[in-house]
Amino acid sequence: MSTNNLLNGDLPVHSTYKSPHKLNRSSSSSPSIHDASSLADVRAGLAALHARETAITTRLNALVSSQADLSRELGRLDVLRANLGSQVIATRSISNGMLSSAAETAGRLSNRVKELDLEKDRVQQTLKVVEQVAELKACVHGVVGSMGAPQDWEAAAGYISRASKVPEAIIRGGFAASIVPSVEVPDAPWVTLENSKESLCGLFLREFEKAAKDGDGARITRFFKLFPLIGRGDVGLDVYGKYVCQGVAGTARATLKEVPGGAGRKDSFFYANALTKLFEHIAQIVESHGGLVERHYGEGKMVKVIERLQMEADVQGGIILDSWSDDRNVTRRLTDVKSYPFSFLVQSFLPQQKSLGGTPRMSSPAIGGGTNPRESEDEGVNMKEVDGLLNEISVMLGRWSLYTRFLAGKCKSPEAPEDTALSIPTVLSNSNLQRKVSAKLIEPYNVMSTFFFRRSVEKAFQLDESPSGLSLNLNKPIEANAPFIVSAVDDVMYIVSAVIQRSITTSQREVVSHVVSTSSRVLDSDFIKMMHQKMQDESYLRPVVQGGLPPEDKIISFIVLINSLDVSNEYLARIITTRLGSQSDQANGTSHPNPLTASFPFDKDVLLVTSSLNNLHSTFTTKSTELLNDGLQVLSNQVVRQKLRTILAETFRDADYWRTEEELAEIALQNEEDEDEHLERVPRRFEQGWDALMKPLARIMTPKTYNTLLEITATYLAKQSLEKRIWSYSGKATAYGAIRMERDFNGIIGTVAKGNYSVRELFNRVSQILMVANMEDDEWEELVEADDDDGIDWVLSQEERRRARNLVRE
Repeated sequence: MSTNNLLNGDLPVHSTYKSPHKLNRSSSSSPSIHDASSLADVRAGLAALHARETAITTRLNALVSSQADLSRELGRLDVLRANLGSQVIATRSISNGMLSSAAETAGRLSNRVKELDLEKDRVQQTLKVVEQVAELKACVHGVVGSMGAPQDWEAAAGYISRASKVPEAIIRGGFAASIVPSVEVPDAPWVTLENSKESLCGLFLREFEKAAKDGDGARITRFFKLFPLIGRGDVGLDVYGKYVCQGVAGTARATLKEVPGGAGRKDSFFYANALTKLFEHIAQIVESHGGLVERHYGEGKMVKVIERLQMEADVQGGIILDSWSDDRNVTRRLTDVKSYPFSFLVQSFLPQQKSLGGTPRMSSPAIGGGTNPRESEDEGVNMKEVDGLLNEISVMLGRWSLYTRFLAGKCKSPEAPEDTALSIPTVLSNSNLQRKVSAKLIEPYNVMSTFFFRRSVEKAFQLDESPSGLSLNLNKPIEANAPFIVSAVDDVMYIVSAVIQRSITTSQREVVSHVVSTSSRVLDSDFIKMMHQKMQDESYLRPVVQGGLPPEDKIISFIVLINSLDVSNEYLARIITTRLGSQSDQANGTSHPNPLTASFPFDKDVLLVTSSLNNLHSTFTTKSTELLNDGLQVLSNQVVRQKLRTILAETFRDADYWRTEEELAEIALQNEEDEDEHLERVPRRFEQGWDALMKPLARIMTPKTYNTLLEITATYLAKQSLEKRIWSYSGKATAYGAIRMERDFNGIIGTVAKGNYSVRELFNRVSQILMVANMEDDEWEELVEADDDDGIDWVLSQEERRRARNLVRE
């Protein structure tokens, strides 16, 4: 290689074999000849070029030495390729010379087999046609022969049934038309069979009607079973439906016959019993005859008979309901109840006006008493008759529900799973009787039930009485039994329970939803409003003198009304829980079916009824609790707080938390008073006053209302009295006085929380203020350093804690 080329920077030709990576690395690390500025740089560049030349030459030599091995491998590949080519030629010769003939032979055999299979299939089809035509011929001649002299109708019907299994295409085909006819039976087979069906159908109808007229059950069953065999199942079901409907109509007419003297229809459940007998008769027919129909006519065919029976039920049931409505004068009674004025409730809600005669007696009937010209306090509406009508309607609706459920089960699709919810069948939902039940029973029931409940509420308040013998004097015994409530609560809640239960016995979702929603509305608009009116107008806690307490009888009357609201909530919750089942099992993880499921088996009915009952409970509880809490707040403001101010003034009359321990000891010595007795003076005074205030209230109030009143009072006492009093001593109390203050206040808290430990939580601020005030210095320093990570659930802010620390004067 020329040195001049190297000096010029030209690379040798074999340098192209070097990887680009290595070339780049070498060029970057070797000095460039073009950048040389001295002889030493030139020599260094030349040395680098010599080194590169040596490395490239070494690599080229290695490649040349490995070329011999590569040539040997290529030679072996050529030998293998030559052998493989000879094998391919041999394989092709075998395929062309041997396998092609075998493939052709196999193809011919396969085609021959297919031809044989086709011929065999055609022979089998031909044999089948011949057999069917032979069967058809035997059936045709059998029908004609059986209908001749033997008159074997069962055999004739059987032959027709066998012939019906032959395809129609074979019966009307040319082969059958040429083979089946004979001298005895010259007509085409389909003509002979159709004429025989018509002839037998007419014969069976005549014989069935004759047997029905004679009351021969065996013959009725005999000919009833033959209709489906001759392809006249619809005719058989129709005539059978007419037959059973005659029995239904006869039974219904016999039931409605007037008994001698007309006493039967006056019976309060005469029409209910008549409707019950009608439904029971139909159910008995469906139950006893269903197996026969299903067995001979096919599964699900009993629905056809049910539809025919329901048409008769529409007629006979409609007659019963129309007769009942006329005999009971339902239209006139509906007019009376719709026009009833509810005078007592209306007058009670009017603003009270003062009169010379004084306050009217609210516990006495306002209508129909004394010189009132009306003979009935119900203003022309007899409540007993309305109640009797409601009972009668509920029985009829209950029977209709049972009947509906029975037919729904019978009309249920056989393919439906067992646990599928029932749905009202179309035969009932579109029936005239369903519409008549809605118009004659459900609508009057809803109207009269609303009147009955509201009138019962009105009457309960007309006859309302408060418990007697109650007193706030602990020395006077109370002879009445707790809870002390007005009598209207017992009466109204009894009516609520009875009205809801009676509506549930109807098993009608529309009835229950209407009755429950109406009851909720009446309880809200009348019961709650009457209780509010009594609390506001009759028993409101107005003091006799400014700053004094209300009269004792007003306090007692007001507490009785508060108790009445609380007990009303409890009674209604018990009523709803009884209807829906106990919730304790669900809390324990066990589930039981809703007791209403048996009465409301149709899809989603039980969910809607349950929702209605829960809405009644929640709505009433919300309204009554709101009024109850307002009443407790009034009782707390007008009675408890008034008296509590006096008790606290007496309790802290001579509190001396600014004195030292030595000063208190000297005062006790001067007064010849025991020091411990002097120290216990504050909590003892408070306990005496507290018991005198709260114990008379506690023995009259219900436990729940008393606990609520106690919480209201404790909240007021903690924040408005004790906490304010503590802050009033800020910077004035001595260290010993702060200790006494904490002990005295803890004694007060213990007195208030006696029997109800949770009340102590209401005094957490008071307790923490005094705890911080009496901390040792090292404890306070640790508390400040720990900030909020001291493990105490603080209700005081950091600013309030620092303020509490300054309670004790320096």
